[in-house]
Amino acid sequence: MTQTRPVFFVSDGTGITAETLGHSLLAQFPDTRFRHHRMPFIDSPEKARDCALRIRDAAAESGVRPIVFNTLVDPGAVASLREVDALFLDLFEKFIEPLESELGQHSTHTAGRFHGIAESQDYKRRIEAINFTLTHDDGVSHADLKESDVILVGVSRSGKTPTSLYLAMQFGIKAANYPLIPEDFERNKLPPELLNHRSKLFGLTIGADRLSQIRQERRPNSRYASIENCQHEIESAKRMMKREGIKWLDSTTKSIEEISTIILQEVRLDPSSY
Repeated sequence: MTQTRPVFFVSDGTGITAETLGHSLLAQFPDTRFRHHRMPFIDSPEKARDCALRIRDAAAESGVRPIVFNTLVDPGAVASLREVDALFLDLFEKFIEPLESELGQHSTHTAGRFHGIAESQDYKRRIEAINFTLTHDDGVSHADLKESDVILVGVSRSGKTPTSLYLAMQFGIKAANYPLIPEDFERNKLPPELLNHRSKLFGLTIGADRLSQIRQERRPNSRYASIENCQHEIESAKRMMKREGIKWLDSTTKSIEEISTIILQEVRLDPSSY
């Protein structure tokens, strides 16, 4: 049996940068099993030494050399980690020196540069967008829809809510979402609340088998989750979106990141402006 290799994502902040890049790299090796350890807020030599001990323990337990993705900037903390027998990948080191050379200046080498982000306008806009998206989830409220940047439509459980939240959290985009339900298909019309916002509509659809699987987890053995009903709702939603000229995509095999990127391009939302 292939041994599971321990992987550590070490940061003086949240660890999201190290983990995101690390996951992207490790995904290129599907035949290897990894056990992930996030080590955030390693912002002192003492914490770095404790982290080094955990890496040593993981090596002893697994019998294989750990992999360490590091975004620490404090030289003393980095030195403590480098004492461990591990594949040490310093993500900042790979990029800071070329940037310093290109820009003709030294970096601050300051730990936790993101700690003050809560004071930025970008952060405040994202919080406002998250609040808006939560308020306008699943058609709960249609007040102030004119303030939305995009309104996602589709059958229940087609991925509208997680996509809306990702757009809000990552890009500060006010994303509402509205379910298309059997009553809409019987009337053969969009929900009346959406008629004045056609230009902001974007549709999500999904494969019937996948939709039935998701719905079975929510309401086992119900008509709502039956493959026949899922097929009927999906086809009805597609016909409506085609008739109304709504751009849409199939979310079945796409990640939230992929779906969001396509929406940004198709609706021509510029995240740099948010």
